[in-house]
Amino acid sequence: MGYSGFKVIKEGLFGQKGWKPVWRNPDPKPEYDVIIIGGGGHGLSTAYYLAKEHGITNVAVLEKGYLGGGNIGRNTTIVRANYFLPGNSEFYSHSLKLWEGMEQDLNYNTMMSQRGVLNLFHSDGQRDAFVRRGNAMINQGDDAILLSPEGVREQVPFIDFENTRFPIYGGLLHKRGGTARHDAVAWGYARGADQRGVDLIQNCEVTGIDIQGGVVKGVQTSRGPIRAKKVAIVVAGRSSQVAEMAGMRLPIESHVLQAFVSEGVKPVLNNVVSFGMGHFYISQSDKGGLVFGGDLDFYASYAARGNLPMAEHVMDAAMTLMPAIGKARVLRSWGGIMDMSPDGSPIIDKTDTDGLFLNCGWCYGGFKAVPASGFAYAHLIAKDTPYKTAAKFRLDRFATGQGLLDEEGTGSQHNLH
Repeated sequence: MGYSGFKVIKEGLFGQKGWKPVWRNPDPKPEYDVIIIGGGGHGLSTAYYLAKEHGITNVAVLEKGYLGGGNIGRNTTIVRANYFLPGNSEFYSHSLKLWEGMEQDLNYNTMMSQRGVLNLFHSDGQRDAFVRRGNAMINQGDDAILLSPEGVREQVPFIDFENTRFPIYGGLLHKRGGTARHDAVAWGYARGADQRGVDLIQNCEVTGIDIQGGVVKGVQTSRGPIRAKKVAIVVAGRSSQVAEMAGMRLPIESHVLQAFVSEGVKPVLNNVVSFGMGHFYISQSDKGGLVFGGDLDFYASYAARGNLPMAEHVMDAAMTLMPAIGKARVLRSWGGIMDMSPDGSPIIDKTDTDGLFLNCGWCYGGFKAVPASGFAYAHLIAKDTPYKTAAKFRLDRFATGQGLLDEEGTGSQHNLH
C-alpha cells in the first residue's frame, strides 16, 4: 500500500475504512535460507536490507511477542552521529545518512526531525573534550558547531544558566541529529521487508538452536522446528540467553534503562539536550511531552521496569538543568533491557558455529544504529564478510584485548557505559 496526502484525506472523508493490513501474518515454512531471531528494529532492518540489497527473500523474522514490542518501542527516540573513536564514528555517520533517506526509501513517514543535538559542557576539561570530538566529527564528514554560553542561550533559553555547581561553559551542536518516531521505524521496515517476500512471524518464541558438527541447521520454536542455512541472532537484552542455546557465553550484561515522559506542554525545547553533569538527556515530542532519561539502574536484570532510586536521580538531573520542569507532571515511565558490552560498543560478527551470526552489545546506541546495523548485518550474512563501516565490531576483541572501542573512556565495566 502506498501512502500519500491524498490517501490520508480520502480515508478521513470516508470513515477510515479503506486501510488494509500493511504486512502479512504467515505461518512458518519448514525451511528458510535465513532465520532472523528478533523482530525489533535491528532484526526488521536486517530483513529489509537482505531483500533489498542482496535479493535474499526466503527469510523469516521470528518474534516471540509482537513486532516492535521490545527496545525499539522503549527508548527516547534520539538520532545522532556525534561519536569520536574510529570504528564508531564512521558507523554512526553511515547510519545518519540512512536515516536521512529512510522515509523516501521506505515510502513511510518515520517522523524524522533533525532538530539538532546539543551537548552541554561545564568545565574547561569538558570543553577540551568536546572540541576534540567536534573536530573528529568534522573530519569524518559530519557537522559540529562549538557554541559559547550566549550561543547556547539562543538555542535553549529555558535551562538554568545560573547553576553554581554546573555552570554552562558552552555546548557542542550537532545540527543533523534529532529524533524519529520509534514505532514508525519498526513498522516501516516491517512493511518494506514483507513487500519483498520476507515472512514476519509473530508469537513464535525460539526455544533452541540446532547445531550439528559445528554447523547451524535451524531452530526449535514454540510453533515447531524450522530449518535454515543461516541463523542470525539480534535480540538486544536477551542476547546472552539466546546465545546460550548455541553453547555460547557472551561478554554481555543486561541492565535496565528507564525513560520518562511528561504531560504535554507548550514548546520549550527545540533541540535534544544532553546535560554534561551526568548521563541525562531531554527533548520535546511533537505532542508536547518532555521525553527524558538518564543512567542505567546499575544492576543486571531482564525486567523491563526500573527502580525508584534511579527515577529520583533522573528527576534530580532534570530539575538541575531546567527547574521549570518541576511544574510538569510525569505521565509515564518505562524500562528497556540494554545489552551492555565491556567497552560500550556493539558486536556484529560471525560466530565459531558455521552459519550462525551475532548482533548485540548496543548499550545506549541501539535506536540511532537501527538502519546501519541492519545494513551491515545483512551484508555480513549475505557476503560472509563484514561491511566496511562495521569492520571493527568483532567479537574476538574481548578475548584478545585488541581493538577495544572504549568510546566513553570508562574501561571494561558494563555498568559505566
